[in-house]
Amino acid sequence: MSEVKHHVAVIGCGWMGVQYVEAYHTYPDTEVVAIVEANPEQRGAVADRFGVKGRYADVHGLLRDMTPDVVAVVTPTKYFREVVVACAEAGVKGISVEKPVAGVLSDADEMVEVCESRGVVLAGGRVQRAMNEVQEAARRLRAGDYGLLTGASVHFWGNGTEISGGGNQHVNVLRLLADAEIEEVMAWGTPAEALAGDTDLGLTINGRFRLSNGIDCPVFGMATPYGGLDGGVDVWTETALVRADSDKVPDIFAGFDESGARVPINPGFAPYEWSQWGYLTGSIRSFLATLETGSELWVSGHDLRQALEVAIAAKLSAKLGNVPVKLPLEDRSLSLYPRRGRWLGQAAGFS
Repeated sequence: MSEVKHHVAVIGCGWMGVQYVEAYHTYPDTEVVAIVEANPEQRGAVADRFGVKGRYADVHGLLRDMTPDVVAVVTPTKYFREVVVACAEAGVKGISVEKPVAGVLSDADEMVEVCESRGVVLAGGRVQRAMNEVQEAARRLRAGDYGLLTGASVHFWGNGTEISGGGNQHVNVLRLLADAEIEEVMAWGTPAEALAGDTDLGLTINGRFRLSNGIDCPVFGMATPYGGLDGGVDVWTETALVRADSDKVPDIFAGFDESGARVPINPGFAPYEWSQWGYLTGSIRSFLATLETGSELWVSGHDLRQALEVAIAAKLSAKLGNVPVKLPLEDRSLSLYPRRGRWLGQAAGFS
């Protein structure tokens, strides 16, 4: 851990924004110098609770007074592009955003490109890909500890209801564990009214992802015996299987018993400090490490954009009658909006 004290502003103080404030308030190498929250009662309550002096109703007021080192954007998705671009142009060194990163693909492109052009680190937020144990499982797979990867599957994608929101988790874990990009999507979607709308609310997608390493990955939109209540990702070799159920430490199976069934093993993952915030901890700590040393982000703005693009491609494939859709998409004006709570926030302030 660096002795550098990063000055942090958290923009959006709903229930998840409060988790960011609490985490950054606890770390010895960060100081929350400002919060931005449209709801005055929530703004005052959070600022008083954590002793934050800088209190603003909007990002423009913040940037008129100061340029924090780090900004965590935890507003509803609708406001991400405006806030990220404003902070990048103001000279903020690092910006993190939540999921989904945008409703329109071109907005995600603009955020990534503006940050890249200005040397700003654009990180993703509370995504399972940033769980320490998921990262460790991926390192072991890349090192060949379990042999050559031969297959992958996604279970209960987006909890069968929102492929751009919760489904973001599955796409990013799959890309990490398979060490591959999704190059083609073929999908079937129901119900018809969800396919016809402009959001992914209530949309169930089944299909196939073709990965850049040649693997065809089946995608199940409904619950299966694997993947838990929130779905998950399996990847396997000839002798081993890594099962990353959502919100759980990955299970690893290596070898077979006398009946031919897989044998679970103790993966021996190292403990991770400040684990009370789950994989938000990995996201933030890798983000700060990238700012200090240039190390690889555990979850980036690019990762969030890729997940959105896959979701858009899947709905497009289903609407066209299960036509294979190649990635990257040529039409960057394509969109897929999340449910209202993610897009506009709850009634009282950002969430």
